[in-house]
Amino acid sequence: MTSPEATVPAAQALGPASQSLPKLPESAIGIDVGGTGIKGGIVDLASGELRGERFRIPTPKPATPDAVAEVIGQILQELLARPEAPAAEDLSVGVTFPAIVIDNVVLTASNIDPAWINCDTSQLLSDLPGRTFTLNDADAAGLAEARYGAGNNLAGTMMTVTLGTGVGTALIHDGVLIPNNELGHAQFEGEVKAENKVSAASRERLGMDWPEYGEVLRRYLVYLERIQPVNRFIIGGGISQNPELFMPYVTGLRAEVVIAQLVNNAGISGAALFAAEQARLADSQSS
Repeated sequence: MTSPEATVPAAQALGPASQSLPKLPESAIGIDVGGTGIKGGIVDLASGELRGERFRIPTPKPATPDAVAEVIGQILQELLARPEAPAAEDLSVGVTFPAIVIDNVVLTASNIDPAWINCDTSQLLSDLPGRTFTLNDADAAGLAEARYGAGNNLAGTMMTVTLGTGVGTALIHDGVLIPNNELGHAQFEGEVKAENKVSAASRERLGMDWPEYGEVLRRYLVYLERIQPVNRFIIGGGISQNPELFMPYVTGLRAEVVIAQLVNNAGISGAALFAAEQARLADSQSS
């Protein structure tokens, strides 16, 4: 006999209104580890919005696992001291890294200290309060956009493309994250990594004006369509705050191309949602 869980649409099966998971808590904490700063916030899981201001500490140099873990602990301590903090007995903490992360183990270090390779974050962060889960930073942003932002309630397949120091990609199908897509590291037009040509930092480094950059981005999205067809591209990262400068040149794609809605807080919101859902999944599987 088919279980009730198997009949739940994928968009709901891991969503805040899930019929197959116990109800999520009202809030969780997300912490986004970046190259220049580590920022965290308390996230309302119904809306994806932050409860109170986010808290940021500069990324230590060198950004070794122990040094970053200490900063994560400081951010968590500050957030838990707030009156709107989640209850200790139901605390989930999501942490993002600019790396491939599988089962809470960091497997790459293209934009972070090499000491992170094969680091088990479950052990590294085991002394922190609550239950901690880690994921790729672009995946967190893509999950947040799919559930709360420009992809909310969209069936089918979408990809969030974050444009900043590098290029991150996150693939979502019917509301479910397919992790560690990392197509910013694919070869593109002679570059070993697409991000060497397509990132916002590369635009400045190569001296591209906005029409030229918009055309490069258009060709990159055409390339992505060939290897991973989607219904919608969501363009995020800091560059998405000024879409009028480049979006008029991103034309002629089969997929719809839209601008992200959550921008700076997407990683925090997605990390918190991911952690809360993973905690509920673990509970349901052990019961």
